[in-house]
Amino acid sequence: MTYLAALLAGALAGVLYAAVRVPSPAPPPVALFGLLGMLLGQAALGALW
Repeated sequence: MTYLAALLAGALAGVLYAAVRVPSPAPPPVALFGLLGMLLGQAALGALW
């Protein structure tokens, strides 16, 4: 539930930034995929231990 709330809050912030036409302070998509890879790697290693 916490992850869903965070996702919805992020989506709402994105909509607001787009409506006001302000560039988002979020990192570029490449960096986000890197973070996703880090989380998946950490989860995979945690499952093996």
